[in-house]
Amino acid sequence: MEMMIGQQQAAGSKGQWIARAAVLRDEIVRRRALAFETRPAGSRGPAWERFVGELRTPIEHWQATRRPRLAQVPSGPSRAVMLLPGFGTHPARMKPLARVLQDAGHRVSDWGLGFNFGPSEERFERLCQRVVAMARKEGEPLVLVGWSLGGIFAREVARKHPESVRLVITMGTPFSGDRRANNAWRAYQLIAGHSVDEPPIGREMAVKPPVPTVALWSARDGIVSPRSACGRKDERDLAVPMRCTHLGFAAHPDVAAMVNRLINAY
Repeated sequence: MEMMIGQQQAAGSKGQWIARAAVLRDEIVRRRALAFETRPAGSRGPAWERFVGELRTPIEHWQATRRPRLAQVPSGPSRAVMLLPGFGTHPARMKPLARVLQDAGHRVSDWGLGFNFGPSEERFERLCQRVVAMARKEGEPLVLVGWSLGGIFAREVARKHPESVRLVITMGTPFSGDRRANNAWRAYQLIAGHSVDEPPIGREMAVKPPVPTVALWSARDGIVSPRSACGRKDERDLAVPMRCTHLGFAAHPDVAAMVNRLINAY
């Protein structure tokens, strides 16, 4: 009797393992199909020369630090600032920007969700709760600075909780136009597990949030189309061109200086 029970349990465990393996196999097949979708006709990201140029990011940063610096912008009021990382990156990648803002007297925090592997309703709700709680704790609305996909999160939070957001600054964020006008959409679909046409948040991501919204963009961007990151006049309040790579937005000293100026201006 005991032997029969043991055999039944073993068979049940084996059946569960087979079922889980089948689910995993189907998910791998589904995500592979997302990763190898054909780019629609007329849709294009930055040229491959720009994409390869992203490798120059460390060199550009070094060259920027060697240039004579302009006079420092006078410090304004201390603001509460939250930094939101780009797709596939950790908040640690934005530490150089955080240091500049902290040295300018601002209170800087990260988004508290670790690596940014794409949105889900649960992660977005957690972010909203964090922004609302921090705004209440700070006694003032936050400045949200979002790099690439982080900017989509920032715009959506500001749209849902405008009372908790003072200003949104996006950096190389593809919020406008064709959702495939970039060189990362296939990797995004593979990792996030959904089509860029059916995201859990940001289905109307070109609609401007009801707070001041500034878009930093670069003609040197090798990941996101400059047109998508710049946006149209009705999709943001101000667009500021920068001279950096897409990866450079997180740490380039010129970008950090501009972000500080914008925070002081608003």
